Amino acid sequence: MLTLSQALYDQIVAHARADHPDEACGVVAGPAGSGRPERFIPMLNAARSPTFYEFDSSDLLKLYREMDDRDEEPVIVYHSHTATEAYPSRTDISYANEPGAHYVLVSTADTDDAGPFQFRSFRIVDGVITEEEVKVEA
Repeated sequence: MLTLSQALYDQIVAHARADHPDEACGVVAGPAGSGRPERFIPMLNAARSPTFYEFDSSDLLKLYREMDDRDEEPVIVYHSHTATEAYPSRTDISYANEPGAHYVLVSTADTDDAGPFQFRSFRIVDGVITEEEVKVEA
């Protein structure tokens, strides 16, 4: 189960909406080994695409050095889908290289008549997708 604060949830959703119609992407870091998402880090979608996201390689290197210096790790890796449901694509699965991370997808397409977005979390390990419950705390 992914547990995160209302503030982090709101920041992820706001980033997804702000970058629409392009996919948004980013990381939420937390203390190494804690599994606690704490620090919101929106990233630039270097692909600037409505159907694909890509972290800029120099931004990603900088981020990992910074997290290492702060004794942090990526707890959440998030991105948005602008026209499809919030479910990992084949490309998303191939890029999932953090086995300990929660992969959050936000859909800014109204694909299920449940509102303007979906917010879902998955574990992706060795190509196997497991959806998990999301708990948002005040």
